[in-house]
Amino acid sequence: LGGNMVLLSTTTASSSATIDITSGIDSTYKEYQVHFINIHPETDDKHFTFQGNAAGGSGFNETITSTHFRAYQLDNGSGTGGLGYRTANDQAQATGYQRLTEEQGNANSESCSGTLTLFNPSSTTFVKHFIARSFSMMLDSGPRDVFAAGYFNTTSAIDEISFKFTSGNIDSGTIKLYGIKDS
Repeated sequence: LGGNMVLLSTTTASSSATIDITSGIDSTYKEYQVHFINIHPETDDKHFTFQGNAAGGSGFNETITSTHFRAYQLDNGSGTGGLGYRTANDQAQATGYQRLTEEQGNANSESCSGTLTLFNPSSTTFVKHFIARSFSMMLDSGPRDVFAAGYFNTTSAIDEISFKFTSGNIDSGTIKLYGIKDS
C-alpha cells in the first residue's frame, strides 16, 4: 500500500479528552485508514474506542453493528493465553463508541497501536463497513491482539471520526489519517 497511501492529517494527543477527525474524509477516496500509534491513557483499565458522525449530523452517535475478538498471552510466566469472541465489546444496533482495545493499562510500558479502515464512507447508497486491528499491553501485563469489524447502519455519508478512552484522557499518542488510492 505504501505508494497508494496519501497522508491527509496527523494529530498528536496531549492530555486530550478526544481526538476528532473533522475534515479530510470525503468522496476523494473510497477507502480511508486511520493509524493510531502509541496511544497511552491517563487512567488505568480503560478501552480505546471510536465512533462516526454522519455528514450534517451532530454528535458521534451513529448506529453500529459489530463483532470483536482477541488473542492474548499473559507475560507472568503462567503460559496463560487464548483466543476468543468478546460479547461485551461488540454492538448490535447500538450508538455507543466501538471498542478497539480491552482493559488498556496506563503504565509506561502499556500503550496501544493499530489501524482502522473505513470503506466508502461517502456513499449515500450503502451502509459503511469498517475493520480494525489493534495491539495493546493490557492491564494485567500481557499483549492483546484485537480484531473488530462491523458497519455504520446509515446510508448517509460518514465524514467525521472520534476517538477516546471509555473514561479519562488520552495522555499521549498520534493519529494519522490516510486516503487510499485505487490501484
